[in-house]
Amino acid sequence: MTAPSSTPRQPKPLADGTDHLDHLQQALAALEVERLQAWGRELATRLRSGGRLLAAGNGGSAAEAQHLTSELVGRLRDDRQPLSAIALHAETSTVTAIANDYGYDEVFARQVRAHGQPGDVLLLLSTSGRSGNVLRAAEAAHERGLTVWALTGAAPNPLTELADEAVCVDAPTATVQECHLVAVHLLCAGVDIALGVCPPLTPTAATPPAPGGLVVVGDALLDRDLLGTVDRVSPEAPVVAVDRVEVLARPGGAGLAAVLAARGARPVTLMTALSDDPEGRDLRGLLRDAGIRVIDLGLAGPTPVKSRVRADGRTVLMFSQAPEAVPGPRRALTDEEHALVVGASAVLVSDYGRGLTEDSSVRAALTAAAAATPLVWDPHPRGARPVPGARLVTPNRKEATGFVPGYAGADLASDIERGRRLVDLWEAVGVAVTRGADGALLLDTAKSSPLAVPGRRTVGADTCGAGDCFAASAAVLLAGGALLSEAVTGAVRAAEEFVAAGGATAWNAGTAGTAGTAAGKPGTGPADPLEAVARVREAGGTVVATGGCFDLLHAGHVALLESARLLGDCLVVCLNDDDSVRRLKGPRRPVVPAVDRAAVLGSLASVDGVVVFTESTPQEALRRIRPDIYVKGGDYRVDDLPEAALVDGWGGRTVILPYVDGRSTTRMVDRIRLGIGDR
Repeated sequence: MTAPSSTPRQPKPLADGTDHLDHLQQALAALEVERLQAWGRELATRLRSGGRLLAAGNGGSAAEAQHLTSELVGRLRDDRQPLSAIALHAETSTVTAIANDYGYDEVFARQVRAHGQPGDVLLLLSTSGRSGNVLRAAEAAHERGLTVWALTGAAPNPLTELADEAVCVDAPTATVQECHLVAVHLLCAGVDIALGVCPPLTPTAATPPAPGGLVVVGDALLDRDLLGTVDRVSPEAPVVAVDRVEVLARPGGAGLAAVLAARGARPVTLMTALSDDPEGRDLRGLLRDAGIRVIDLGLAGPTPVKSRVRADGRTVLMFSQAPEAVPGPRRALTDEEHALVVGASAVLVSDYGRGLTEDSSVRAALTAAAAATPLVWDPHPRGARPVPGARLVTPNRKEATGFVPGYAGADLASDIERGRRLVDLWEAVGVAVTRGADGALLLDTAKSSPLAVPGRRTVGADTCGAGDCFAASAAVLLAGGALLSEAVTGAVRAAEEFVAAGGATAWNAGTAGTAGTAAGKPGTGPADPLEAVARVREAGGTVVATGGCFDLLHAGHVALLESARLLGDCLVVCLNDDDSVRRLKGPRRPVVPAVDRAAVLGSLASVDGVVVFTESTPQEALRRIRPDIYVKGGDYRVDDLPEAALVDGWGGRTVILPYVDGRSTTRMVDRIRLGIGDR
């Protein structure tokens, strides 16, 4: 046997630990940080859209790949929803079975074919870029339509040729693996920043954060509603006369935002500028009664007052008492006040164009806070520009149109274009363009698809304060760790509830709506369905009820409920709880738990309320509702229903409505178990 003419070159031994650190410093300095951050943004978009990350490597690279997936399924720093990521080498039974049956080169490729879907990402780690199983995985990924990213050692190598993109580290093997760990953390940080989970990694103040508190910064106003009745036209002029006037005062501007934020069960501090005039003293007292801690920077002018004359639930006249010149605050922030802003759990800037957010000390604190904590900025056409890095800026459509001239349309496409331009203009993580009854539209710095949160039409004409409620609710939700998408969705729902409850006009020390509590949950009808029943009865209307399991809601159910609702003025559904469904349908039912079934039913326009009952029949629930008409669907006969005699007892009537032919939950469940689709 002839000896080879040459042997592979061995790496030079390290003289001491200093050489090792030198290699690491040189390699880190050359690391492609921008590419890794771009990967993070792209990965955030794909994972948020239901995609998946697959990762694989051998030896030390396997450890780094598993480190990556654990950070995504778990978290890097701040809490967020789990993201789908699988380390292909971590399933030992699968790896050894594939290696035994198909050879070791197939251990990753076969799993890619099993788990990968078009649009997913496969991240492969290899210090040499030559491992056969890694190369086969890349080939399988391309066959399945996955994007392939690679972390390797020095280029060129076979893996970089197969990858769509690669980050290469030209260094000894140990240093390559250490740099790959840093790359993993940079990638995860890029994902979190794109999702709005944490701000970009920029220097922050060294002051320790204050625990739990939310800080509202902005211009506080005094709002007054003059409430009366209109029964006649004035004999002096062709105008209505408002009689029996009652004056209701409340905090306005940033003051109202602070009161609404305080409903989120977090301590709230309002940083504002108050005057020492009678109106200023009234405003201070209202804030104190609402439990708001006030940091007063002193207003160099009179208190702005806005007054509305209202009658029969409508605004007749509005007038403002505010100086033309913007006086601004009398003093700057102290170091302690600066630290309070930076260390808050979240900051809400409620800018009403009165000069507070243009003060240099205030802007310095807000700029530092934007890099350290969620900061929500509710802008004003005459106000200051939001500081860079704000987590969320919340202009309404009219304001957004003014900030971005040239896009005057009131349609969705125009709002998207405005929002995208404002993200860049303000250097914000996200911009939510509020669209009144149409909901809100979220655009973000990751350039991901716009998130449109539709509005639900609410019974309530007074929208005064709805924008403050939206911004306050978003800030409270972000302080609690919500994603931007969750915060905007919750804020839309909270604003709808606020308007439905009467808006700012309904404010008093005990009721001002809710910020960030029930927000974001789907509507399930009134909290107490009997309230809807009582309202209909007071108006002389007809109450309709029906009952059932409503497991796997289908077209037959929907048709039944719509038909039942047409028989009267409100419809209440009596819903079997999970135990009663099991007694009726067997141990494998229900497929959907009662809480979700109630939420789905409550979201239907035909359903005014849902009552969950535990018995096998809804007789006790019907006794509480006492419907005028009780409806059942299918092939029942009235005489066969035990509830019919009960309903007859108070003068009600029981009727049968037909199901849509061929629709059955049991049939659907059986076909799903057999893997047969409906045709």
